[in-house]
Order: sequence, then structure tokens, then C-alpha cells
Amino acid sequence: MKDTARYVKIVEWSVEDQCYVGSSPGLFLGGCHGDDEQEVFAELCQIVEETIDLYHQDGKPLPPPTSGRDLANKMQDVA
Repeated sequence: MKDTARYVKIVEWSVEDQCYVGSSPGLFLGGCHGDDEQEVFAELCQIVEETIDLYHQDGKPLPPPTSGRDLANKMQDVA
């Protein structure tokens, strides 16, 4: 499994911003945004990959993985 697959990637519509917003909770704050859902997801995947590369270059351990932890359903319970 690639390191990038260990992190949840979320793209959702933001009513406030009137665009799609991509994030990867647990790996970095912030994310990316745009008008096309697929483009935002592709950009988000690139950001996740670059973030992981930076962790490796700096010799820092990666944050705990977020995939496989059923975050979508846990987030739904909170809403």
C-alpha cells in the first residue's frame, strides 16, 4: 500500500465558499478548492503526495493514518 492511500481525502461542496473544497484531515490543515469536483480531487491527491514527500525529506514520521478508520461514518454521527 502506498503511503498516500493511508490518508482520507475529502472533497465536499462549500455553501459558504460556493466551490468544492478538498482536505485531508490528520495529514495537513487547509487544502484546495475549485469549481470542478474531479479537478479538486486530483489536486488534493497531488498535495497529499507532496506533503508525504516533505515528511520523508525532513526525516519526520508521518502522522497516524486516517484511512480504514471509518471516518465518514464517525463524522456523520457528529453532524
